[in-house]
Amino acid sequence: MAHPPLSWTIHERRGYRFAAAGPSEAPPIVLVHGLFGALSNWDSFLKYHADRYALYVPLLPIYEQSSVEPSLAGLTGYLWQFYTEELSRPAIWIGNSLGGHLALLIAYQHPEAVRALVLTGSSGLFEEGMGSSFPRRSSREYVAERVRYTFYDPRHATPELIDEVFSLVNDSYKALRILKIARDAQRDFIGPKLPHISAPTCLIWGLNDTITPVSTAYGFFYLLPRAELHFIDECGHAPMMEHPERFHSILGRFLQALSS
Repeated sequence: MAHPPLSWTIHERRGYRFAAAGPSEAPPIVLVHGLFGALSNWDSFLKYHADRYALYVPLLPIYEQSSVEPSLAGLTGYLWQFYTEELSRPAIWIGNSLGGHLALLIAYQHPEAVRALVLTGSSGLFEEGMGSSFPRRSSREYVAERVRYTFYDPRHATPELIDEVFSLVNDSYKALRILKIARDAQRDFIGPKLPHISAPTCLIWGLNDTITPVSTAYGFFYLLPRAELHFIDECGHAPMMEHPERFHSILGRFLQALSS
């Protein structure tokens, strides 16, 4: 008999929201999305890892009305509250783009919470993106161009994704929060902190990432004491979305080595 497809369950607590899947007693993985990220960015994890890991996606309060300050400190505090109230053991933290930056700050500030790190397209050293300003945000074609810039294959920039980003950047409240977070992230050069992060780290990078390019990946590789680096060809800023099979093949080997 075929099993029904796995799906995320949304949980709401006082002060934070998160999605979860997989057996709660299994080793935990915390998935941290980027500035324009969403729960759907991590859907491939349901297929590849939800049978062996407890998957958690904290839903970062980037856009909505929130008492959480729109800054790295505010978002890191939000993640720490989620972790301390929901998990009681070290987790594997996986972050894309801004999410990688936040996972690194957690590892630096609270090493006891981190069993390992997986970073893909992480900010913190260099990022060329749309976040610091929206000079033509009223132009849907301009927004579409910037969304396509995220991927090697522009077909991944679906009309639905473009419409979602267009709606975000044309809402004054949401746009202001995005700008504040983006500018704070650009000011926060994390390089000096990286040699103090001892968690084993897997860097999985798109070889054609134009937002955090190959040189950024090498920067993380040389500064993190226990890092390994893998590239995926014909791939942009979100490998887990653009090439899930290759991404999870690399990740699976890393997770298996952690367990051995």
